[in-house]
Amino acid sequence: MIISVIRKIYILFCASIAVVVPLHIHAYTMGSSNFRIDSDSLNSGGTSFSSSTNYSMGSSVGEVGTGFSSSTNYVASAGYWIPEDTYISISANADVSLGSVSGFTGGQSTGSSTWSVTTNNALGYQLSVVSLTSPALKSSQTSISDYAPAGANPDFAFVESPASSTFGFSPEGVDIIDTYKDNGSVCNFGAGDTTNSCWDGFSTTPKIISQGFISNEPLGATTTLKYKVYIGPNVIQESASDYSASITVTATAL
Repeated sequence: MIISVIRKIYILFCASIAVVVPLHIHAYTMGSSNFRIDSDSLNSGGTSFSSSTNYSMGSSVGEVGTGFSSSTNYVASAGYWIPEDTYISISANADVSLGSVSGFTGGQSTGSSTWSVTTNNALGYQLSVVSLTSPALKSSQTSISDYAPAGANPDFAFVESPASSTFGFSPEGVDIIDTYKDNGSVCNFGAGDTTNSCWDGFSTTPKIISQGFISNEPLGATTTLKYKVYIGPNVIQESASDYSASITVTATAL
């Protein structure tokens, strides 16, 4: 028999940003079923588009007040042909500590981190998570299994099996995808976001957790990741050292 105590379980997180859209985007200002005006201006001359097989060019003459200007709450791109640079940002988060859980008698511990994504991309963004290892939560000698839902969808409640040790996550926020929404009892069904519900396991394959389909500047949108580690009372979980998981959270402009 091995008697051991897990003194600390650290969950280590890092953030990265992946922008996979062109550097410039255009949004039209007026339109109907019969016409669309991409941009409008008052100027003294110029043409709309000139083109050939190898190029297209737009021009205007005599514009005033053009260029970029900004403050804490806005960004303005003034001028007929002034493009708007697409940007996306994600908040930085400190490492998350889940504290201590007994490896002999079992128990559980939870933690969370909140990620804020801001983008001016008119098509929105995606937020995904991926583990650098499988399983995600490991020590130098052993590991704790990734949470595995009973079916194709996340489990509404975290299933605690006395004979197993598992580590899982649950996302919450206004932009979580349908997979993690619920109707109060079933996940991937309904439009609710019940607190501490819809549990899933990390994977070395990225999982999309949130998605927005419009520009959300300047306020952005937040997603909170809830983490839970559970050690069943019928499991003796070896504790040669602290356990840690390295999770990458990626914000991608669509």
